[in-house]
Amino acid sequence: MRDSRTILILLVMPVVQIILFGYAVTTEVKNTQTAIFDPSKDAVTQRIKEKFQASPYFTIAEELTDFEQINDVFKYGQIGLVIVFSENFATNMFHTGEASIQLITDGTEPNQATTLSNYASGILNTCQQELMEQYQAPFQIIPGIKMLFNPQSKSAYNFVPGVMGMVLILICAMMTSIAIVREKETGTMEVLLSSPIQPIYIILAKAVPYFTLSILNLATILLLAVFVLDVPVAGNLLWLILLSLVFIFLALSLGLLISTLVTSQLAAMLASGMALMMPIMLLSGMIFPIVSMPEILQWISAIVPARWYIEAVKKLMIQGVEVQYVAKEFLILVAMALGLILVSLKNFKTRLNN
Repeated sequence: MRDSRTILILLVMPVVQIILFGYAVTTEVKNTQTAIFDPSKDAVTQRIKEKFQASPYFTIAEELTDFEQINDVFKYGQIGLVIVFSENFATNMFHTGEASIQLITDGTEPNQATTLSNYASGILNTCQQELMEQYQAPFQIIPGIKMLFNPQSKSAYNFVPGVMGMVLILICAMMTSIAIVREKETGTMEVLLSSPIQPIYIILAKAVPYFTLSILNLATILLLAVFVLDVPVAGNLLWLILLSLVFIFLALSLGLLISTLVTSQLAAMLASGMALMMPIMLLSGMIFPIVSMPEILQWISAIVPARWYIEAVKKLMIQGVEVQYVAKEFLILVAMALGLILVSLKNFKTRLNN
């Protein structure tokens, strides 16, 4: 009972885990932001749109006025599905008995895209049955499914960005925190600080080897992704590397912060390994869609750095977007990195002086 940290792990951790696994671990997709391109604007298309709006799986967020807007809405990462009605939709249905709808999804997450297509096809089947019963005539709504950026539905397109985010942050944070705490345990940190070199240079020098190793890891992952897994780098490679370097610096800063909060290598390993692993896997969008989580978990996921890195990597690497479409994620990562390095350096200096 006197060991508050052990009590925290034994009693609080199971509660946190059951809540996260209960609400975050789901393959069900809800409240997907949906855009619609409807050149017909007739009674039938309006009825179908109302069906989608009433569904818990979709939320109509935008009405497109130009077919060329479809690629742009996906590049910002806010839209999960675009519904495209054919021209003269109702006229074709009543005269020929057939009308076509195109369902366009973001193929960078093939499992989610397939789920969305299935949900949308189910709604269209329901509408078709209702129209047949109402007009006592055989109608057929033909959905055409198209996955942008990943027409082959390769799963590697989804997990490679996620693995990049997880590997880089875990290796950087764990190794940096353990290396600095090891210096404290052996007493050599005091010897280093007694030298004429300023403490900040000593601390940053400890991070340099792991920064170099992380660059090698990044190069290895990219080479394997392109030449072994056939995942293309569709966007600007230099911006992808720059984004990754910022993320590596952020992870090193996180490891430095962890080293200021713990006093043993075991505690550093638990904090940087176990404590980071669960949020990264569950709340970064690496495996489970963030949009389907409760709102409180969506807010919490916003402080997980890997979420923003993974989103930006998917845009640059898979979608091949221009840099302005990842400006938000890039600025968030830069702000997080600066905040972490300032807080960790301040705490580290104070602890060492104590």
